[in-house]
This record gives sequence, C-alpha cells and structure tokens, in this order.
Amino acid sequence: MERTVYIAPSILAADFSRLGEHVREAEVAGADLIHVDVMDGRFVPNISVGLPVVAALRAVTRLPLDVHLMIAEPARYVEAFAHAGADILTIHPEADVHFHRTLQQIHALGIRAGVSLNPGTSETALRYVLPLVDLVLVMTVNPGFGGQNFLPEILDKVRAVRYMLDEAKKPALLSVDGGITVGTVPLVIAAGANTLVAGSAVFGAAEGVASAIAALRVAAVGAFER
Repeated sequence: MERTVYIAPSILAADFSRLGEHVREAEVAGADLIHVDVMDGRFVPNISVGLPVVAALRAVTRLPLDVHLMIAEPARYVEAFAHAGADILTIHPEADVHFHRTLQQIHALGIRAGVSLNPGTSETALRYVLPLVDLVLVMTVNPGFGGQNFLPEILDKVRAVRYMLDEAKKPALLSVDGGITVGTVPLVIAAGANTLVAGSAVFGAAEGVASAIAALRVAAVGAFER
C-alpha cells in the first residue's frame, strides 16, 4: 500500500461566514484536498451546499476540490459541478440507475470519478466499475450530518476495498469519511485507507486548523510506522 496519507478537510464543519478564510488556512497548513459535501435533502436527510459554493471555493484555493455528491440523480448535475471547478466527483451507486455510465460521463468531462459506499452498502458494488474509479470513499457514519460517531464495524469494509484495489493494481485513493479523529486515524490507516476526510476534527478543533491537521498527519505517520 502507498505509504502517503492525504488529508481532506471537510467544509461541512467550517464556519460558513468565514469559509474562504478557513479553506485558505487549511491550504497553508498542508491539507491535500478540500472535501465538499453536497446534499439535496432527498438522497440524505439534510441540505448543504451547491454549485455557487464550489465555484467560490475554486476562486480561493489551488487545492483539488473533492466534491461528494450525496444527491439523487447525480448525472443531471455532474457537468455543472465540473464546470464550477470540481476536480473529483464522487457519487453513490444507489443514487443513479445508470451508475456505470455516469462514471464514464465524469471522466469525459476531464476530471476524476469516485464511488461512495454507505455503511449498509457492500464493497461488491465496485466490482464492475473498478476500472472507472479514481477514488473510493468508505463512509464510517451514515451520511447526511457531521459530528457523528465512528462505526468500527466498517473497518472490515475498508480492508476489503484495499484488497480489491491491490488485486486489481488500481492506484485509486481509498478515502474514509466519518468520525475521523486522532484516535480513529490509526484504525483506518491500518485497514488500508490513505485519504482522511475530517470535518469537526479540523474546523472544530480548539487548537486551530493548522495544529489539527498536523496532529492528524502525525497520527497517520505513526500508524504506518507500527
């Protein structure tokens, strides 16, 4: 497994009145991506941000925008999000009748395609689309709300996805989202993840964004060295 860890702060936990400032602070602190959760109130029971926020973020950071589409019928919007500045678009298999075709559509737009697996979704959903996948996002909470508790039983799924990627010699990112803290980072790294999506642990940290990102990276490196 690649021994590099990527940290993707999630803006869901940021102060939206200072969003640009928070994102620039994360970039200076060494974040590798910015994770943007788009929710429509249909696929998940919450509404978050949309196209204008992605476009605004594109204007204030050079970091890749990792846009997680927690929306029904994502094929209707992938072109608009690509034009707004997304670098990665991640969709859910349950949200799209023509899942394979939408991944192809994302690639045709010149950006990377990701697949997100909810806690109740099997890793077998990846089987026939793996050649099209640049990122697998394993949810260790039920999507829709930040600040939830980590579900340790999902570590088996992280291990299974890592095995699938390694067997296929597929250099996709294996990302984990939900309850990521200094305490849970060693667990997900040991299971095979290499990308950490952290919201509250970064933007809600009392010690500040820079110190929080540094602590997550130290925890990840320590896990690799064990």
